[in-house]
Amino acid sequence: MTTRLSFIRKLRSGPWARRKGNIIVLSAALMVVLMGFTAFGLDIGYISMVRCQLNSASDGAALGGAYELASGLGPGTNPSQSTVANAAKTAAVNVAGSNRAGEKNSVLVNSSDNIRLGRRTNNGSGWTNSWGTQPYNLIEVSAIRGSAGSGSGDAALPLFFARALGQSTANLSVTSRAALLPGIGFKVVTNPGTGYAPILPIAYDLPSWNALKAGTGNDDYSYNTTTGAVTAGSDGIKEIDLYPYGNQSLVPGNRGTVKIGVSNNSTATLSDQIRYGVSDAQLNAIGGTIEIPSGSSITLGGNPGLSAAIKDDLTAIIGQPRAIPIFSAVSGPGNNAQFTIVRFVGIRILFVQLTGGNKRVIAQPAVVISDTVVAGNATTASDYVYTKPKLVE
Repeated sequence: MTTRLSFIRKLRSGPWARRKGNIIVLSAALMVVLMGFTAFGLDIGYISMVRCQLNSASDGAALGGAYELASGLGPGTNPSQSTVANAAKTAAVNVAGSNRAGEKNSVLVNSSDNIRLGRRTNNGSGWTNSWGTQPYNLIEVSAIRGSAGSGSGDAALPLFFARALGQSTANLSVTSRAALLPGIGFKVVTNPGTGYAPILPIAYDLPSWNALKAGTGNDDYSYNTTTGAVTAGSDGIKEIDLYPYGNQSLVPGNRGTVKIGVSNNSTATLSDQIRYGVSDAQLNAIGGTIEIPSGSSITLGGNPGLSAAIKDDLTAIIGQPRAIPIFSAVSGPGNNAQFTIVRFVGIRILFVQLTGGNKRVIAQPAVVISDTVVAGNATTASDYVYTKPKLVE
């Protein structure tokens, strides 16, 4: 018994007895490290959250600004590009300001320093951005938290626990770009039978279209972009007549209606396509898309020319933007016509007269914007046809 007690006393008084105190010291040091990592993690999480909020604000601001650019992509000079730029910047600032980031209820975007405008195009080898180039179809918006001394929505982001390490704030910056991309055709974007691509199935010849763009034509009607009203008088945009006329360089019966996704343009089909566009079901019948990349062409079958049977349908869409196919050649008349289509162009109808003498369907160039538009190399494949604003890299 004496021997056993002596052994226990030696254990209690030996070097092992001092380890209990060492563990306490090590545990305390480890707790400090763990708390530091926890504090660091909380600040990192907070920074990540605010960065996401800034990104949402910049995305929304870019898209909001891009919508305003549409009015400057059409023919004519009204509104001017400076007016369009100011409207786009104002919209971007307002949208950003409606978003929260961290402890600030409103994200501040400076219209002079944090926004720039340009043009985004595709030359066949990829998309390129040209800043400052008009007409604008591209906007870039930067949302920041890093302005020293600012008390507004762009102030540097205050941190919590990092202050103990000498870092009281963080500087954040995110950038978003949005553009209305030039289109080369149209595609299905909804379930078959529920959507329409804004295509008017009436062909127009390339020489006459090019002459219009060069300044040939009358200016007898005026379209009010605010009210949508069409009145007699000039608005600075030349007009074309979609109704066939005696052009010796074209086959008789030219400028008829064309078949898109259907085997025959009955009056009922024409009425529907004129009023609403080419349906998803009709696009699906030709593979879900109709595209004309730059330098290419497609062939569309024709039907007889414009008649009084579709007068009311054409009248119903006066002022509404539509895309029409442009042909470089046509062979055969009426139902036997074969049109070589080289591009789509945007127009709006201003006046319709298909009864009596002097039959006319007057239209002027106009911007067509749709989520059904296929973006691509549209250097010569389209005029005034664009996608809806979308985020780009």
